[in-house]
Amino acid sequence: MFDFKNKKVLITGGGVGIGRATAEAFAKSGARVAIIEINPERAADAKAALPADALVIEGDVTKVEDVARAAKDVEAAFGGIDVLVNNVGDFLNIVKPFEYMSDEEIAKLYSYNLHHVFLVTRAFIPLLKKSGPGSSIVTVSSVEGFRGIPNGSIYAACKSGITGFTQTLALELAQYGIRVNLIAPETTETPQVPITAYIPPENMKYLPNWIPLARFGKPEDMASGILFLASEHASWITGTALHINGGVLAAAGWYKDIGGVWTNLPIVTDNGLGFKKSENAFDKSV
Repeated sequence: MFDFKNKKVLITGGGVGIGRATAEAFAKSGARVAIIEINPERAADAKAALPADALVIEGDVTKVEDVARAAKDVEAAFGGIDVLVNNVGDFLNIVKPFEYMSDEEIAKLYSYNLHHVFLVTRAFIPLLKKSGPGSSIVTVSSVEGFRGIPNGSIYAACKSGITGFTQTLALELAQYGIRVNLIAPETTETPQVPITAYIPPENMKYLPNWIPLARFGKPEDMASGILFLASEHASWITGTALHINGGVLAAAGWYKDIGGVWTNLPIVTDNGLGFKKSENAFDKSV
């Protein structure tokens, strides 16, 4: 379906989850792939699984020096790139009301969810320009950038920030024929977020009540969206978001009750995850 023969692609966080699925999908579509991966074991595993000409760089995209080194390595190996995928992101299990967030926690969430997007994108724009018109940037954001998420204000603010950055950068780079877009996933089953492991088996039957298309996302779902936005099929799409969420955002605050009836006034007995509210109302397990 997608043809990326002779194209060069860089994916951050490409050793696992959405990043790994994306790297493999691009490779199968003929692209030459480079990834940046912070975890040495995941980097080695990706190196073994990807084609022999893949470039696997160990590095932390939240660090300026690592990003600069990666840009030099990619330029030396590829000359330029046609596609940049900003994939790294993590809520870091920091779930609490904003007023109780420490400066360190705010800084960590900003670094992992927005600041690195600035660092990596700035470093690789010159390599995208080398490849010329038709080049593309795709950033992995989240549905939480388009709705409220209780006890996740900084994470949501970072994801919302990606939208503004994407729209504005799309205008700046349009003169070079470089397109800039994002995908906004709902909960996706990955090693980082093994969502089905959190849910008691007896509650899995409620998936159709929570998600209109009745399942959580898969890394391959996100990879397909990324490849589409980077492909010629999306040659007149820039500055926009592709929502990959099984219908959750369209449903907004509407859910199906246990009888299958749509309601925005659900009767809730628990959160479906088996967590119980602790005596501390701001415990992260609430």
